[in-house]
This record gives sequence, structure tokens and C-alpha cells, in this order.
Amino acid sequence: MGEDEVLTAALAVACAAASGLAVALARTRRRWQAAAGERGWLLERERESAAEAAIAAERDRIARELHDIVSHNVSLMVVQASAAREVLGTMPDEAATALRAVEDAGRGAMTELRHLLGLLAPAPDGTDGDPGPGARAVGAPLAPQPGLDRLGPLVDRISFAGLPVEVHVSGEPCPLPQGVDVTAYRIIQEALTNALRHGDGGKAQVTVRYAGHALRVEILSTGPSVLTGTAPSVTGGGSAPPASRPYGEGTGRGLLGLRERVAVYGGELDARRRLGGGFRVRARIPLDRP
Repeated sequence: MGEDEVLTAALAVACAAASGLAVALARTRRRWQAAAGERGWLLERERESAAEAAIAAERDRIARELHDIVSHNVSLMVVQASAAREVLGTMPDEAATALRAVEDAGRGAMTELRHLLGLLAPAPDGTDGDPGPGARAVGAPLAPQPGLDRLGPLVDRISFAGLPVEVHVSGEPCPLPQGVDVTAYRIIQEALTNALRHGDGGKAQVTVRYAGHALRVEILSTGPSVLTGTAPSVTGGGSAPPASRPYGEGTGRGLLGLRERVAVYGGELDARRRLGGGFRVRARIPLDRP
């Protein structure tokens, strides 16, 4: 074989190899593009799922906040309006006092609702928009979410509405994370509001215990006994009568929302009817979670 023939054969082999490499490269590129497209589609689906989950969680949070605000204040308004109607003709001063309490509860509800709506849809200038007649001035700072520092006014409102409340605080009080502080307040608010609705002339006791690495909250209320129909006295702490059945199934969004709030912080909430009458709500919220 001559030198020209060797060169021709080598060139043919080189061309064939180059063609094979080009075909392999084209196939690899197509596979890579297909895989990249698949990964992009999966990432897009994951983003959409995460966005949908975030929207659902935010809707649940808003619904819980609205329930806490509306249920508590409207319950107070109904109780006070009923009391005013009963004494309107015979004790006008007491009726006027009850009506002022209705007005205060209504203003409180409007303030809290505007605070919530202002956080959801602030005005372009950073305020929460036009407050309307009788509300606070535009541009005034939004009030913080309620915490245990506002337990006193809450108890005063409930007591004035007809449910005497005793408060006991044990342990060394310490600064609480904002979410835990709000959750503890909402637990007490919901429990006292339910006790006011269903207590039938009873009373309630609130215990807040700073127990090392956890915050414990307990609300005991009296009411007609499921056994005798009488209302017992509230006894403290662990001496509460045994629970008959869980309290909260079918009672609406309130207690279910509270369980979700507590679960976010790794805690537990138990709400039960008391055999001796009334209800018991207990919650434990860890304070040492990151």
C-alpha cells in the first residue's frame, strides 16, 4: 500500500471518528436539554406547590386571627347588650354602663380588625388606610399583637361582663418570644370567652406558670355539673375534677386553631369538660426551641 493510500485511509478513519463524535455529542446534548427541561418543570411545580401551601397557611392564620378578634368581642357585646336590655327600665345607670361596655368592645374589635387588615394590605404611604369616622388618626402606629402584658384588661372585661376571674402567676416571669406570648394570650382569651358563653353564672381561674423551659397555662371554669346539675367551686392546679370527654370537637375554629398555634412551637393543648362542671383548658409551650 502506497503512502497516498495510507493517508487516505487515515483521513477516512478520522472523518468517521469525527462524525461519530458529532452524533454522540448531539445525542448527549439532546438528553441534557431534556433532563434540564424536566428539572425545570419539577422545580416550577415545587415552587407552585410551595406557593399554594403558603397561601393556605396564611389563610388559616388570618381565619384564626379573625375568629379570635370577632368571637371574643362580639360575645362581650351580646352579653352586655342583653344585660342592658334587662335593666333598661329599672336601673338606667347600670344599663348605660353596660352599653358603654358594648361600645368599648365594638371599638376594640374595630381597632384589632384594622390592625390585621393593615398588616395584610397596607396603604402606599405605609399606613393602614383611612380609618373612617371615630377611629384613630391615619399614620398613627399600629398596636402590637396582644400578649400576657394585656391579661389584666382582658380579665377586667370578662369579669365586668359577668364571669368572675381569678389570676395566679407562679414561677419567675421572663421575656417570652412574641409568638409564644400572643399564643398564650389567645388561649386564655378563647377559654374565658367560651366560659362566659356557657358558664351559666359560674366563675373561672387562670394560672400562668413559668416552669423552667416551658410556659404552662391553665384555665378552669365552673358550670352546671354533668352529673348533678350544680356548679362547683374552682380548685387550683392539679386538683381539678377528672375530665369526662374532650372539649373542642365540633366547637368551631377556636380550639382547633389554638391547637395548631401551640403545635407550631412544639407544645400541647388539652381542652376537656370537667365532670364536676365547667371546662378545663391546659397548654404547655416549650421556651427553649430554636
